[in-house]
Amino acid sequence: MDSAGQDINLNSPNKGLLSDSMTDVPVDTAVAAQTPAVEGLTEAEEEELRAELMKVEEEIVTLRQVLAAKERRCGELRRKLGPSASEGLRQSLSRSWRDVQVSSAYKRTQETLSQAGQKTSAALSTMGSAISRKLGDMRNSATFKSLEDRVGTIKSKVVGGKENDSDSFPSPTGSGDKPLPDHAPF
Repeated sequence: MDSAGQDINLNSPNKGLLSDSMTDVPVDTAVAAQTPAVEGLTEAEEEELRAELMKVEEEIVTLRQVLAAKERRCGELRRKLGPSASEGLRQSLSRSWRDVQVSSAYKRTQETLSQAGQKTSAALSTMGSAISRKLGDMRNSATFKSLEDRVGTIKSKVVGGKENDSDSFPSPTGSGDKPLPDHAPF
């Protein structure tokens, strides 16, 4: 049975049944005995079902009484045992953490770290913008353009004017290409 469709009210006679069309009504055996018979049932079947219904309702009442007694006993035992060790430790840690959070040293440290984080974030942002701007300026400089031209020239000599595919690199044993001059500036 789908637990989402079950009635979980312990006082309900519909406990565990799908409650789509059922309502939560108290158990009343007198009402059950007065309900009209369902068509198609003989009087004997109706009497048998009424007897079974009364028996189930009595069991429900008994089970509720047993459950209430067990819950009372559970509460008594818990009171006698007192708080458990893990519960005491949890409460102690929670209380200590709360004490730390309300301390003036914690508040000052928290404020200082917050301000430091904001200043660091602003400084890194400014630094990133400056680096980006400098790299842009450097790329437009004559030195960089000269270096870019030389790298392009070297690339064309190494590749030999072919497309830049992974299969188009010349063999390292030298296949007739001119070696690079030793006086390269870099």
